[in-house]
Amino acid sequence: MKKNKAFIGLLALMLVLTLLAGCGGNNRNNAAQNNAAGNAGTANSGTEQTAGRDISGEITVITQRTDIVDTVFKDYAAEFNKEYPNVKVNFQALSDYEGQITVRMNSDDYGDVLLLPTSIPLADTPEFFEPLGTLEEMSKQYIGLEERTVDGKVYGIPIAVNFSGILYNKKVFNDAGVTTTPRTPDEFLAALHKIKEKGDAIPLYSNYADSWPLTQWEAVLTTVAGDVDYVNVIQPNTDDNFVPGQPHYELYKVMYDTAKQGLIEDDPTTTNWEASKADMANGKIGAMVLGSWAIGQVQGLAENPDDIAYMPFPTNAKEIIMPLADDYTLGISKHSKHKEAARAWVDWFINKSGYPTEQAGGISPVVGAPLPESLKQFEGTDVKFELQTPAKPGQEGLVDKIDKDAEIGLWQPEFKKRIMEAAIGNLNESYDDIMKDLNDAWVKSRAKFVK
Repeated sequence: MKKNKAFIGLLALMLVLTLLAGCGGNNRNNAAQNNAAGNAGTANSGTEQTAGRDISGEITVITQRTDIVDTVFKDYAAEFNKEYPNVKVNFQALSDYEGQITVRMNSDDYGDVLLLPTSIPLADTPEFFEPLGTLEEMSKQYIGLEERTVDGKVYGIPIAVNFSGILYNKKVFNDAGVTTTPRTPDEFLAALHKIKEKGDAIPLYSNYADSWPLTQWEAVLTTVAGDVDYVNVIQPNTDDNFVPGQPHYELYKVMYDTAKQGLIEDDPTTTNWEASKADMANGKIGAMVLGSWAIGQVQGLAENPDDIAYMPFPTNAKEIIMPLADDYTLGISKHSKHKEAARAWVDWFINKSGYPTEQAGGISPVVGAPLPESLKQFEGTDVKFELQTPAKPGQEGLVDKIDKDAEIGLWQPEFKKRIMEAAIGNLNESYDDIMKDLNDAWVKSRAKFVK
């Protein structure tokens, strides 16, 4: 159904969260208030939470935040120990989180608390992680739990609820004569060309060498589609997933064109993620496709934080939708020897650390939590913030099943790297060759699951 009136971004987001809370009524709002007051989380048995001083043990928390593991996270541990003095928290940070943690998960030694890797099929989650509670009960406290729920049991709580788009340096764009935010792919490419002509900054930084940043493009599929039904409802029920005119084709055509037209770094094989944040903060990079979690990281390095802004991914859709989706979800290893201490950390981290908004740059998953400052720039615009429509009953996890069976890797970097390699001439295949290959694999695997 088409809507003629534009939504105010912030109000639309508030409406989404209000509707989410509506299912639980006053009980849900009370749960949020209790969490804010310090009654974080509930035990699986429904009994009262054990007093902090009675919980003990040594736990290892594995994170992807190499930039703050020795600073902010140590401060978190100190605050946590004020409530849980008998729990010792150790941290390990992985620079290639997905790649390194999945290797470790071949053994029983992968820490006590960790982020659930997206490469693990949803159905296999119970083999590696401890259930945190039922979806029915935990939905009174948190949003975004569905992504890691199996058979009604929750295995991960979002460390933040993010929105997805393009992080950019407003000064770089303005200095190149781009004073209006590009809306369509053609306008975006034209803006990048102006930055290139100016010669002071890399127009679009791919972060190819670190691989995982390339997966951030998949998060804007809803924006390209202009339809919250597309990802979970339309996509698994069509054979035309990577054909011209469809969202996946149009999304990655932007990636291909930027590389083909020399609008990325000269040698993408030598990129560096940590350095790229400083380079964007200092005006050496124009834009990067990243989730909202990156806003605070780059602003914190900028002499003028207001130079760092955020825009929707370019789209030809009639409506501009910035999808709300989970950041990584936080869970507990099934092999942890100190699950009570691990659960105490999970509950404290989500509810009391301030990480979701202060460090992740997103929205807290706690129902009723205040909205972050980064959303204020969208007040009065026609940008909508909306959650994707859940899958149809009986089709939960279907996209994931097809993707894994087809070995496409929607949330993995491999085919994105292939697109870039072809664009810069390192592979002898066209963009349409790659898209046909992906679509053929999709069609073949979908036939196994959809009769």
